[in-house]
Amino acid sequence: MEFVLDLYDITKTFPAEEKFVLIPQMRRSVISIPSNIAEGAGRKTKKEFANFLHVAQGSLSELDTQLQIALQLKYVDTDLCNKLNTTMERIDKILTGLIRNQRKDEQ
Repeated sequence: MEFVLDLYDITKTFPAEEKFVLIPQMRRSVISIPSNIAEGAGRKTKKEFANFLHVAQGSLSELDTQLQIALQLKYVDTDLCNKLNTTMERIDKILTGLIRNQRKDEQ
């Protein structure tokens, strides 16, 4: 959740012209990550949970692309981008581990 709040703070610094384009897209992507984890955790089967974890990973990938666009447009600097990338890599590893854990009983 901290990552969501951080991204909201960062997008507040973007130019006003991005109010209806990149900002809401990035916010939707970052919100989708914990939302899909929560929704999946509420499902009845491990397979369903794993599917929602995959959707969360997809949202993380979307955010990665959007962050690269923000970097190219110079809305974020390289240091901040690297810090966010490190956090996203950590989240991806956690999601991968959770998926593996959900799928291990299926084999």
